[in-house]
Amino acid sequence: MNKEILIETVNLSRYYKDGKVLALDKVNLKIARGEFLAIKGSSGSGKSTLLHLIGGLDNPTSGEIYFQGQISREVYKKRGFRLNHLGFVFQAFYLWPVLNVLENVLLPLMESSLSRQKKMQKAEETIALVGMSEKITSSVSNLSIGQRQRVAVARALVMDPKLILADEPTGNLDSKNTENILSLFKALNKEKNVTIAMVTHEEKALGFCDRCIQLSDGRVQ
Repeated sequence: MNKEILIETVNLSRYYKDGKVLALDKVNLKIARGEFLAIKGSSGSGKSTLLHLIGGLDNPTSGEIYFQGQISREVYKKRGFRLNHLGFVFQAFYLWPVLNVLENVLLPLMESSLSRQKKMQKAEETIALVGMSEKITSSVSNLSIGQRQRVAVARALVMDPKLILADEPTGNLDSKNTENILSLFKALNKEKNVTIAMVTHEEKALGFCDRCIQLSDGRVQ
């Protein structure tokens, strides 16, 4: 595995409700490029908060996050940086139900300078990568839960991000689809060297990941 550090957090803390609720407490973490990391912990342990801070969806109360050695709050401000470097997969999918599979996967490419033909090609290739080519013109509202999550993964991948942040991506799936999504993540991690940080409650996820960290009361155990 490439040992270049992609993400580093230094004394990362996050308070809510006027400083009375401590969600993260001085978390120090390094994620190597090409690593598949699982983040576990009970409800309220700070897992999602950590993921949101790394992805720039929330701001820390104190501490720093570094993306390839650069302060994230500075580089994330650059136009298109997060779009080009980060992919997000959520438990709730956040797909547009009125759009079909292709249209949903094309969304992140809208601000790209690629020609329409290149955008279509890239979206189609990414949809094929997650095994959804046969459903490419189907409305996502007509897809199964497992198929919707595959579309969400394709949307996260279409810009070739360095890092995918997945928050309970198998939380709404049955055991078979959970296995399928975890296998897909593992294949993407190994074949495309995509770094993945995944919040999960699934014990079986540990067999797919390179490393697991446990959070408790906002601290890494």
